[in-house]
Amino acid sequence: MGKDGAVSGVKYRTRQGFTAIKDGIKVVDVDAPATRLRKPPWLRVRLRGDGRYAAVRRTVREHGLATVCEESHCPNIGECWSAGTATIMLMGDVCTRACRFCAVDTGNPRGYLDADEPGHAAESVRLMGLSYVVLTSVDRDDLPDGGASHYAACIRAIKAACPSTTVEALTPDFQGDREAVATVVDAGVDVFAQNLETVRRLTRVARDPRAGYQQTLDVLAHAKAHADIVTKSSLMLGLGETDGEIRTALTDLREHDVDLLTLGQYLQPTRHHLPVARWVRPAEFDTYREWALEAGFVDVASGPLVRSSYRADELARAART
Repeated sequence: MGKDGAVSGVKYRTRQGFTAIKDGIKVVDVDAPATRLRKPPWLRVRLRGDGRYAAVRRTVREHGLATVCEESHCPNIGECWSAGTATIMLMGDVCTRACRFCAVDTGNPRGYLDADEPGHAAESVRLMGLSYVVLTSVDRDDLPDGGASHYAACIRAIKAACPSTTVEALTPDFQGDREAVATVVDAGVDVFAQNLETVRRLTRVARDPRAGYQQTLDVLAHAKAHADIVTKSSLMLGLGETDGEIRTALTDLREHDVDLLTLGQYLQPTRHHLPVARWVRPAEFDTYREWALEAGFVDVASGPLVRSSYRADELARAART
């Protein structure tokens, strides 16, 4: 049960008045296996953080700030906050899509947006003293531009309030709309990211039908062509992909001029979501990182606990040098 009282996989009414499905996937959508793979020891970590982490945490508590880092219980929160990096979710917490790996609630927000969010986002970055912020969001297919203009407003507000802060936008695919991509890029974002998520064969299994393997590649390529901006993507591993398919995905991303990459372990968020097919060992992640660097990526973060925003500041610095 969520903090709003909703039960996983069941419809509920949001405070804005529209219905959504808790954790994104209906109970009947996925047949859970009789047994789930037991987590290996390398996925059990202890939270680590220094004085800067503690200071950021206090600020978040005192001002009631919302970060993806806390909401998603990210295992890397101590490391990232200590480095002055955090991720902020834009445009609400209900997604118009229902990817079978993701536990974000699904529904139709019917165009609802918080007009004050750009200012609030900028103030959060200022209060937290962030040197690097990742802006991400739910998919908003209910909006004419997929939320691109709202992203742009948030980027501009942050840049105005915190001109020294590096801003990464981990965006929806905007259904492949090039004008929407250009709107985000032209707002002054430093890194443009869109996640490929998985290999081509598993895309229709894991992602919402409105997403697409080639669509994501084209969005990333257009961002690069539009402004020669640093581009970034991510793959989850452990969904049943083969080594050959991983190599192909790496090649496809590089052929679309993607600079930075993260590789991490897929974790099943609820029993209604896709099961984990295998636990990828740390040594395998090291090998995949070597493959990616050989393919031409500027830098790669690869490991069982790596998430899209992991070491975002370090990867971006590598791309700018």
